Amino acid sequence: MAIAAAFTAGHYTLSDTLALSVITPTQAPVIAALFAAIDPWKSYPITADQLTGFFSTIEPGAPRFAIHIDGTLAGAVSLRTNWFRGPYIQTFALGPAHQGRGAGATVMAFIEREARATAERNLWVAVSDFNVDAQRFYVRHGFAQTAAIPDLVRDGRTELLLRKRLA
Repeated sequence: MAIAAAFTAGHYTLSDTLALSVITPTQAPVIAALFAAIDPWKSYPITADQLTGFFSTIEPGAPRFAIHIDGTLAGAVSLRTNWFRGPYIQTFALGPAHQGRGAGATVMAFIEREARATAERNLWVAVSDFNVDAQRFYVRHGFAQTAAIPDLVRDGRTELLLRKRLA
């Protein structure tokens, strides 16, 4: 029996107050502005226009989801589903007003459940070395650093590749 592909639905209800849905063209610039105003995107800097292009793109195997809290657009998460025997979390952020209230943990639990349901072995993410809050978040969720990659996004900056083993 074949295992169903992960992250292929257009909408996921994660709780009474939290849902994910595929990013629409009207949501892309709103999400892009949110991301451009916070780190690491703000520090690079990566502009809202650049991020709008990214969030507007539809790519097989690379779903991009808006995060809704109480019906409000609160952030986004994007993935690469076929990356070193497990999904790679390409972007993940909640606006400052929605951080620290458990929504990020709920989204992470969903990503892990979907990956495990399709027999993936790993979850991956890269974080900027200066983004200490993101590093703490991922470590709390079972990720460990596997590599440091200097000058990947910008010269003089290092990205840390983190992995969570699922099997």
